[in-house]
Amino acid sequence: MTTLIPLYDALDALGDAGTMGRHEGIVPLAAVVGSAARAQDFDEDFGLTNPALRGRRDGLAAMLRAGEPLGPVDLVQLGELYFVRDGHHRVSAAKTLGWDSLPARVTRVCTVAYAMCCLRRSHLPSKAAERRFLERVPLPDDVRRDLWLDAPADWARLADSAEAWAHRTRGSRCGAVTVSDLAAAWWRDEVVPVLDRLRPRVTPDLRDVQVYVTALAARDRLGTLDWPEDLDELLATNRWS
Repeated sequence: MTTLIPLYDALDALGDAGTMGRHEGIVPLAAVVGSAARAQDFDEDFGLTNPALRGRRDGLAAMLRAGEPLGPVDLVQLGELYFVRDGHHRVSAAKTLGWDSLPARVTRVCTVAYAMCCLRRSHLPSKAAERRFLERVPLPDDVRRDLWLDAPADWARLADSAEAWAHRTRGSRCGAVTVSDLAAAWWRDEVVPVLDRLRPRVTPDLRDVQVYVTALAARDRLGTLDWPEDLDELLATNRWS
């Protein structure tokens, strides 16, 4: 059985970059995946793992069914996901009734690595590796939102490659540049041209970073720092799916 994602485990993995404000709104229950303090009391679908809580949950379900107002739940938002601070039983009751949303007070917290809607507890080690990569290679936000790799070791390979590229090309830059400038330049001038060449020839299901890191591993096996003019050597591998 898989329990909810503990909020502070998620923040440790993703990296807490500060609170971005509060708002009220209607939140989809499918995106509520974690808890600030009671992760062990509920499974990943907010079913009860602690039988002692059944009476309270069922009582709230009866109130919801009768249309009684219970007030908004209190949630923390990380990226596309939500974590309950107060209102666990209301979320559980609403899901028991088949509801797909609830009113909520939401505190939005920005993170270093982006929390996609598909993130689950088993993905936290890879997201922690992604966060360490982004601390070394601080890519722009629009790039971060589409980053996803399954193997933590791939993030270290990617960081080493980005830093090596920055070192090799430093002679072509004028004036002072920040680490963020270098990261954006690496993505724009190194990664995107490789993607433009490979995209028509690989499966469309892969994200950009997955295409690039797979190509990078293939290039490393060739023992070269340069991309070959003929991509057939890279595409000969069966690791593109």
